[in-house]
Amino acid sequence: MDAVIRRILHGTAVLGTLYHLYLVLHPYLPFTFLRFSIFDLTQVQRATHVFLVAFLGYLLNWRWVKKRGAAGSVPLAALTGLVVAEFFKLDLPAGFKAAAGCVWAATMLPCLVPRLMRPSNLVCALLCFLPFVYLIAEYETLIYRAILPEPWDLLMGLCEVLLVLGVIFRLSGPIMPLFVMLFILYNLYGDVIPGYLSNPGFSLDMLLGKMYCETEAGIFGTITGVSLKYLIYFTTLGAVISKMDYGRIIANIALLFVGRSPASPGRTSSVMAVLMGMFSGSGAADTQFVATLTRSLYDRVGYERLVAAGVIATVGSIAYITPPVMGSISFIMVELLAIPYAWIITMAIGPMLLYLLGIVVYNELYVRRRRLKPMEIETGHDFGYFRRYAYVFAPIALIILMIYRGYSINITVSLAALLFLVFAYADPTVRPPLRSIPEALAEGFLHLLPIASAVIAANMIMSMMVLSGLASKFSLVMMKISGSSLLLATAFTGVFSLILGMGVPPIATYVLTSALTAPTIQQLAVVNGIPEEAALLATHMFLFYYAVLAEVTPPVALSAYAAAAVMNTDPVKTGVFAARVAVPKYLVGIIFILTLNGTGLLIIPALQAMPAAEAAVAIVQRYLLSGLAVLCLNAGVVGWFRRDLSRGERLLAVVASLALFYPSTPTDALGVLLVAALLLKLWVEARVRARAKAGAG
Repeated sequence: MDAVIRRILHGTAVLGTLYHLYLVLHPYLPFTFLRFSIFDLTQVQRATHVFLVAFLGYLLNWRWVKKRGAAGSVPLAALTGLVVAEFFKLDLPAGFKAAAGCVWAATMLPCLVPRLMRPSNLVCALLCFLPFVYLIAEYETLIYRAILPEPWDLLMGLCEVLLVLGVIFRLSGPIMPLFVMLFILYNLYGDVIPGYLSNPGFSLDMLLGKMYCETEAGIFGTITGVSLKYLIYFTTLGAVISKMDYGRIIANIALLFVGRSPASPGRTSSVMAVLMGMFSGSGAADTQFVATLTRSLYDRVGYERLVAAGVIATVGSIAYITPPVMGSISFIMVELLAIPYAWIITMAIGPMLLYLLGIVVYNELYVRRRRLKPMEIETGHDFGYFRRYAYVFAPIALIILMIYRGYSINITVSLAALLFLVFAYADPTVRPPLRSIPEALAEGFLHLLPIASAVIAANMIMSMMVLSGLASKFSLVMMKISGSSLLLATAFTGVFSLILGMGVPPIATYVLTSALTAPTIQQLAVVNGIPEEAALLATHMFLFYYAVLAEVTPPVALSAYAAAAVMNTDPVKTGVFAARVAVPKYLVGIIFILTLNGTGLLIIPALQAMPAAEAAVAIVQRYLLSGLAVLCLNAGVVGWFRRDLSRGERLLAVVASLALFYPSTPTDALGVLLVAALLLKLWVEARVRARAKAGAG
């Protein structure tokens, strides 16, 4: 039985990846006139994608059952039970109600009785065919019945909702499906909520019609389309790189650039994370890759184990904001804001560089304060190795070139993956066995499953918020709390985003914060002198950046858990040290939203809002002052700059950094003066010591 399921899982995953790759070719093939719905219609393409995610998710969980605690499992079963109870109240045949109860039992009863999880996965995998086949058969008329769905529409809609929630629970835990259920119940029972946040309350048949029958709402909306149009191609690219063994080559190249220094392990992690981040876009995967390859280096130099784990966790999460392959949030921004992906690449460069600078500076100051011993990293390679394998960066150059030339992302990334395959089999020193190709295709889709399930959940949440008008109500509440203070609204949103990130992945954090807080922040930014379009871009880049920070913010930090698993450290303590390693990263995201001058860090908004010469000055100024702020803040946190700093000197360095981070002329001037005062004090003391030493000699 296990062998059969493994073959079905592997074969379906390969077919799923081939299906998405075929969608890239289909418009250019001579027989497109045949007009198959699963290749031509957005609604059916997304339904096919969701079916594959759910079907493969249940089969994957059948092979590797993940134990889930009762804390979230029992509430999820109870809340979905409320929806099924509402379904029983509808005027439907008894057989329909019995079928709904059976689907609930298959998807949610294992939440209450864990030993039923494994057999239920096979049942649920088979049930996934029902709403999918029904939608394929009825797609021509189904969309017109969204407001007044027929009985079969309601049953299939409920089945789809329960099956999607069930697979999200199995892949990612109970928090995401609980969020979805809270928003569904808010729409169902909003009329009983007192006060400002109440809503008229919507009938279940209307909610099911919206979620199942409409193309741009519920389960098959625009955000789900992001997984279909973008994410599958990047996970496939990552799997191809892994299976062709280019990860090892990239790691060896990174080791060539670190030198002989006590800081070499941290430098190695930074270079390796950036190089892999250019290909992967996955923080936890990047963290685990870096940790596995560099753990022994940290041990040999003598890093504190928690500091080493913190450095790795922090630098690993940089994959989310490293162009050109960034996290899934960037593609949602493309769809929601209707902007070119090249803009997001350009805007991400500044935050990524400052994020990286914060880690590198912390690492350099830490090893000097601890006086760690130098180490020669023996790689067995010289720079001839780099020249030999420099071609691995050609696909990345291709992606950047084609994106800036306006080609679609799925075509661009598919060509890059094909180029890696060509290189692998043309290079006799690489040339993996042919079975690696189907393995890469299968792995590409299987790696997508937890990400895609979170994307689908985010789409359901967004649809429920739009229907209830919660976003506008939350914005008004936030406006009352913050008054006219953009700084207060930004700080509130940053904390809100970090708290959300403790329970949900970055993509869901971004979707929630962008819907609930973006209108208020953008409005206040316009009031504070930032033009509307620049304010829109800066607001969403701020929310993007803070959603990523949740990956390394304790107590729930996925990158910290990935690093802790390899480094054998406590995950929560690792998260605390990850937060300490690059404290500036929490301030970087605020720079580009507070003032027009601050948007210079993002480049695009500054160029839109100012004349070219003025924008160039603002961009250069912001980069220089922000870099100086990162240096000062880390000096204050570590307590070292050319020598150990006293408590007063550390405080002075922190105050100077805060002044430099705030993007305004008075605070910039104050920060520069404080830095000059600190440097002058250190220089005078050094001169006095030198003279005293010379006199003693």
